[in-house]
Amino acid sequence: MTHVIVIGAGTGGMPAAYEMKAALGSAGKVTVINPSTHFQFVPSNPWLAVGWRDREDITFLIEPALAKKKIDFIAQAVTEIKTENNQLILANGEAINYDYLIITTGPKLAFDEIEGTGPDGFTQSICTTDHAQQAFSQYKKFVKNPGPIVVGAAQMASCFGPAYEFAFILDTDLRKRKIRDQVPMTYITSEPYIGHLGLGGVGDSKGMLESELRSRHIKWITNAKITKVDEKIVYVAEHDSNGEVIKEHEVEHNYAMILPAFKGVDAVANVEGLCNPRGFVFIDEFQRSPKFHNIYSAGVCIAIPPVEVTPVPTGAPKTGYMIESMVTATVANIKATINGKTPNSRATWNAICLADMGDTGAAFVALPQIPPRNVNWFKKGKWVHYAKVAFEKYFINKLKKGTSEPIYEKVLLKRLGIERLK
Repeated sequence: MTHVIVIGAGTGGMPAAYEMKAALGSAGKVTVINPSTHFQFVPSNPWLAVGWRDREDITFLIEPALAKKKIDFIAQAVTEIKTENNQLILANGEAINYDYLIITTGPKLAFDEIEGTGPDGFTQSICTTDHAQQAFSQYKKFVKNPGPIVVGAAQMASCFGPAYEFAFILDTDLRKRKIRDQVPMTYITSEPYIGHLGLGGVGDSKGMLESELRSRHIKWITNAKITKVDEKIVYVAEHDSNGEVIKEHEVEHNYAMILPAFKGVDAVANVEGLCNPRGFVFIDEFQRSPKFHNIYSAGVCIAIPPVEVTPVPTGAPKTGYMIESMVTATVANIKATINGKTPNSRATWNAICLADMGDTGAAFVALPQIPPRNVNWFKKGKWVHYAKVAFEKYFINKLKKGTSEPIYEKVLLKRLGIERLK
């Protein structure tokens, strides 16, 4: 019996497991390995960090959900991948053999690259549910003694949307609490301009997001490299278009949330020939490792180049719709290989995103993600806020029930009318 192991149980890993089991049926065994016992819906973390969600709203136990579809689950971290033996070593010392491996681990958060950043330093994070809960704990203390706030994305960051979301959500929450006038806010980003998003901009994202920041009295610094953070100051070097430092900033904060750069997780990054220098998995056009043909990867952990060179290094985001497309291609190609056929399924690499802004929202569609594009669309409106709330509930419920349907395509493209842009 063919054994497919999925490492990681996030927005890539859970759908991968369901789709893989549906494709193999009783002829194959699927096992998911993940350090945590709970699935986390990461897109909702900005809401959790201001108390608009509880942990129970956006998490659920993985094992019962997978068991409904006869998928095995092991709650352990993978410490080593022995490609020569097609074997994984787990944190408890157990060895597990695989025929095919799907890597959907997500990233390692590189807080260590900037002194003073991260939940163990002087900045908060919304990258995990635990981090978002800690961010809320600190926020509750902050609102009793308000002062300056800094929100931003560090150099080499590749996921800018949540930073914008959190800045706008904080602004909305502070206004509801009637203390916004006591909180100067600064948005700091490695992007070359507001609205770049790691995508070279989408539609009029620059004009729209600049206008939104301005109307909410949020100052910004672009082309920014954060050099260190201490208890009261974020130290920032601002660069010009040639990458030369033009100004040094010392931005005061009583509360700061900085999105870090990403790297590959250690067990994956340590496999010679599997990853680039930052630990992201090399893949070919079929989501397959060029060196290890029984290893596939999808999601944030894969290696893709930035859309363009920027004065301060930025990465390219991997949005939910793109990840779903990668997963579907991965499953189709593994099934083809098992059946003695040549892999031929390719991911679409289109970016579709709903970003909440507290009391409104912004949606963008980039088809394909890397310019030039066939579709380059960016819109703002309250409908986006409500659409994201609805999608959150739909996505979580579908995963709990064990769906193998393409959730993003079914909802975002068909139910929100975005199919006209395909």
